[in-house]
Amino acid sequence: MSLKTPVGEVKAVLFDLDGTLIDSAPDLGAAADKMRTDRGLPSLPDAAYRPMAGAGARGMLSVAFGMNPDSPGFDAMREEFFVNYERCMTERTYVFEGVEDMLSQLETRGVLWGVVTNKSKRFTEPLAAQMPLFTNASVVISGDTTPHAKPHPEPLLEAARRLQLDPSQCVYVGDDERDILAARAAGMYSVAACYGYLGAKADTAEWGADLEIKSPTLLLQSLTSA
Repeated sequence: MSLKTPVGEVKAVLFDLDGTLIDSAPDLGAAADKMRTDRGLPSLPDAAYRPMAGAGARGMLSVAFGMNPDSPGFDAMREEFFVNYERCMTERTYVFEGVEDMLSQLETRGVLWGVVTNKSKRFTEPLAAQMPLFTNASVVISGDTTPHAKPHPEPLLEAARRLQLDPSQCVYVGDDERDILAARAAGMYSVAACYGYLGAKADTAEWGADLEIKSPTLLLQSLTSA
């Protein structure tokens, strides 16, 4: 699909969650670090976990224990991480500076907004319920809402269906190349959130996003300029 609707006619802006709207790296890191200290291993600094926060449990376990999904016992370790994270997932997580103002401006202009994340409903539903930020979200699509996760376009297409909009009337903002690939495949205008986690080797210029923003407050300005 190709982008058909001019940016000025956008009806909804959809966002990735972790690294785009909220900074959950401190809680993700804490969940993994507790696994280390429970085993008598020294604690690692938050800075060690942050670059891999976008990879969720896989990323956190790789930092904490050098594990990957093929490592023996990975599934059990991942579940232990999940349990730890469930217990602390809003203790240190905060909304990125400028996000609340950006969302308020969207709402003032009559533009809908929502979330499309690869995080499973096990975490997105309680997190959204506990954080006031999500009170006005028009849609929340989790990683297991559809049979596919990003970079597949289906989660974004499902969001558009629930909003009763054509995908070309939607913008998608994310801090991972998978977000941009999903947006392009869905026929949505894509925006790279360059203030997010990105990863140590990420080159956002290679992602092919329609726009790049260095802070949430630049979104409306950038879209208007485009």
